[in-house]
Amino acid sequence: MPAGSYIVESQTTGEVDPRERTDFWSEHIKSLQTQMDFRYATPDPQTFHGRSTRQRTDTYQLVNWQCDQIEYNRTPRSVRHEPDPDYRFLLPLSGELVLRQDDQEARLTPGTGSLMTLGAPFQLLHDASLQGIIFSIPAREIDGPLNRKSPLATGLDLTTGLGRVVHTMLRSLSDERDHLTASEFNAVSDRVVELLLMLAAGDDRPDTTGQLTEVEAMVRLHVREHAADPDLTGTSMARALGWSLRQIQLALQRVGTTPRELIREERLRLVRDRLQCRECDHLTITDLAYSSGFSSASTLSTAFRRRFGVSPRELRNGGR
Repeated sequence: MPAGSYIVESQTTGEVDPRERTDFWSEHIKSLQTQMDFRYATPDPQTFHGRSTRQRTDTYQLVNWQCDQIEYNRTPRSVRHEPDPDYRFLLPLSGELVLRQDDQEARLTPGTGSLMTLGAPFQLLHDASLQGIIFSIPAREIDGPLNRKSPLATGLDLTTGLGRVVHTMLRSLSDERDHLTASEFNAVSDRVVELLLMLAAGDDRPDTTGQLTEVEAMVRLHVREHAADPDLTGTSMARALGWSLRQIQLALQRVGTTPRELIREERLRLVRDRLQCRECDHLTITDLAYSSGFSSASTLSTAFRRRFGVSPRELRNGGR
């Protein structure tokens, strides 16, 4: 898939031979997600119905799907033969999902969601009234910030507060699929992942002061607004926000990052968005480096390749 591409595509069992519907759906879901086994509730493939709409870029994927009752199993053998370290966030819109992974069970209904890994076996069941969203997240976006490798099958409340914001953003990404660009889809997805990390960290890490979450949120906002400032540092943030540098370090350490790493991450995302923006075509890579807070084009290129797997020039030449 060319760097910078954004694709929207839909599939339905109504477009295939009724006798091949379950076979078609199994292969289709494997192509969207990963290797797994399927157990269909209906013995007759002609009575099975399913549909999906996929949005994807080179970084993220969001699938809105609806189908009849199925049990999905990713066995230890599948994990060994086809390793996949990436994560999925499950969000039912109607019906019920049951996720079993890492000796945990999450029963998901509308208003709840779970973050899970494809790097460990799982069992996923849903009833015939299921409609849901499954959001694909690269492993590097989760493992580093959460400072863990273990599977997550955590039920998260999406009815209030931060959870409700995540729910609304994912629904909006799906609803507006035909009106988004690659950079817009990635930018919103980046923010969704940030919020999911905050939810996941808050779910299993006690916040003893209650203030650290507030500090983290304000620091992230400040970095996003001032990422292009070459003088932005942890110390300058502390001075501008009225907190001590130690408070900021503790708040970010809690979610597995540092002021320096957060600033670099936001600057890299700023460059990526500008590379995919036609209004910035006149800017050279050196121009982008200096205008995004980097000290040189070579510093930018090294960090960009390490983060996204391609150089800034390759991303620009790869198309939008």
